[in-house]
Amino acid sequence: MSTSGLEKVSSNKAFGGELTKYKFKSAALGGLDANFNLFIPANESGEKLPVLVYLAGLTCTEDNGAQKGAFLGPAAKEGIAILFPDTSPRGAGIEGEDADWDFGTGAGFYLNATNPKYAKHYNMRTHVTLELPQVIESAGLPIDFRRASIFGHSMGGHGALTLYLSTLTAQSHSSASTTAPLSQTGYAYRSVSAFAPISNPVNAPWGKKAFGGYLQGGTEEARGMYDATELIGKVGGGKKVDVLVDYGTADNFYKAGQLLPENFVKAAREAGFDESQVVVRAQEGYDHSYFFISTFGEDHIKFHAKFLKA
Repeated sequence: MSTSGLEKVSSNKAFGGELTKYKFKSAALGGLDANFNLFIPANESGEKLPVLVYLAGLTCTEDNGAQKGAFLGPAAKEGIAILFPDTSPRGAGIEGEDADWDFGTGAGFYLNATNPKYAKHYNMRTHVTLELPQVIESAGLPIDFRRASIFGHSMGGHGALTLYLSTLTAQSHSSASTTAPLSQTGYAYRSVSAFAPISNPVNAPWGKKAFGGYLQGGTEEARGMYDATELIGKVGGGKKVDVLVDYGTADNFYKAGQLLPENFVKAAREAGFDESQVVVRAQEGYDHSYFFISTFGEDHIKFHAKFLKA
């Protein structure tokens, strides 16, 4: 089945709504097939629904959050759609892209590559923020991207924080409103949350590896666009932010210095954002897995509902 370039791959009823997997030829990803899942709750009115975008972590696909995040039930209760993009292009055939689990396939880092080796295909930022909304709107699906928020896990938490903060920094230097599409970053997100995000990737091994491979300028190029700790200080003009972060104290990646949430909190407080605007919670004994995510998934859905339904 094809609708305006979308092919329906599968569909499952869930919590009175429908979770559908689609694929299409992605221009942003160099003409490769791209998959995504879209959960649409029961919607008798047929009106467009607010949407929450979920970005998954390293090695994941569009399926992990949809199947294991425990998001669909709470989203159905709130009347919120959820969009689950993939984590990278698939099948680009670039030499070395499948050599490591934390770089290349399954590890797109939600950026636009500037290294010519990857620049044709590795454009997940454009794919998530511009291409997917355009494709979904063109297909006539009942989603209102002017009422959108974003969340994610690990690498996806990095992506969620940076995409949200990037729209705010763009607005700080323009007259764009929160309901208008931004030319470089897509629609502005109303709120952001993250599970165990890579919060300061220019100072973390995962980030240094990704930025060194995808970006010509490496970590220095990444600072102004792809690091949440750097970006939070650039949100000027007394801008209101709405951020929720959870991480587990038993997370081995936290212990290894990959996540660095303390750096993000310090930068946020120095920028003038207090505990009511940037909430960062250390969850005692939890690890990096979807057991952790599913435990606090409903909290995150309810957090976003406050802004999406306002």
